[in-house]
Amino acid sequence: MLDMIDIQDIVKEFDGNIVLTGVTETIQRGEIFAIIGPSGQGKTTLLRILGLLLKPTSGRILFEEKSITHLSDSDPVRRRFGMVFQSPVAFKDSVYHNIALGLRYRGFSKEAIREKVLQKLDEIGLTGYENRKATTLSGGEKQRVSLARVMVTGPDVLILDEPTANLDPVSTEVIEDLIRHYNKNLGTTVILSTHDLMQGQRLADRVAVMMNGRFIQSGPIFDVFTRPCSEDVAKFIGISNVLSGKIIRKEEGMSVILVDGTEIHALAEDPVGTQVKIAIRPEEITLHTGPDRLSSARNILFGIVEAVRPFGIISLISVKSGDLVLSVQVTWQSIKELDLKPGVQVTLSFKAPSVHIMPDENSHAC
Repeated sequence: MLDMIDIQDIVKEFDGNIVLTGVTETIQRGEIFAIIGPSGQGKTTLLRILGLLLKPTSGRILFEEKSITHLSDSDPVRRRFGMVFQSPVAFKDSVYHNIALGLRYRGFSKEAIREKVLQKLDEIGLTGYENRKATTLSGGEKQRVSLARVMVTGPDVLILDEPTANLDPVSTEVIEDLIRHYNKNLGTTVILSTHDLMQGQRLADRVAVMMNGRFIQSGPIFDVFTRPCSEDVAKFIGISNVLSGKIIRKEEGMSVILVDGTEIHALAEDPVGTQVKIAIRPEEITLHTGPDRLSSARNILFGIVEAVRPFGIISLISVKSGDLVLSVQVTWQSIKELDLKPGVQVTLSFKAPSVHIMPDENSHAC
């Protein structure tokens, strides 16, 4: 992929309040780039800057190696960007005229407009809705119309701010399928923000985590979700087992880390004596109610169930082993079969590569 958008040290202030601070990233042509992070961290502000609706206080945005930071309102480059907002926008007119809006502004003939609008209606699954009042549609239908209104003009870059935040699962799936279609079949570069971590993993080629007005980690989906760079990122992406420890020795090519009085084997290059944070995904830990004689895992711990917390068809089991407490992901069927409840003795096992090492945040920046 070729670089398409170069974000260089973007800062944005509102009345002395710094919302974005030094945001830097390169977005490649034809990729889906997702921005995730807690609420109020600057995601929408950055998207509005990328969508040419706001100007940064400082920094530059390059598009195909040319600055678009301070474009005039009439600059034709603006037509190469389209943005869909979190709340679906439906004008008080027919679905047909809602979708045709941008084409009319661009001077297309009535025949061309009709052809393009009907094609988009078919594409979004709303054939026959052209004469319906757009304001009477459901939230999911309105969002499809919003997408069609933007995409009918053929932008090179589609920017989406929480596009499915208020939609039911069925409508969400429809919107996600449309996003994939625009990206894979039309070659549209997509930049989206989302609170839905699973959505980010389903759609994106790369992801950036935004906290405190800056990207603190970005990269391919697998890297970010399996190798978080800090405790804040690890907890945000759902790793509940984040613990402090110290490397106390090297053993058979591995590091032995003392965590709350328990020795844990991990793959780490840091020297003995280094203070570290470790992250272990709950789904990487295997739970047994008897000895785990078949496991090849280097880490085998014995403990007692402290709590069972249901999350739909899975549950998080809190297990205390000495002073160490770990969360383990278990299916409801396993809970039933193993009769898991507080007080039950269990065995936990996990491999050394499942232990992700992070710098101690007291002495290292992410």
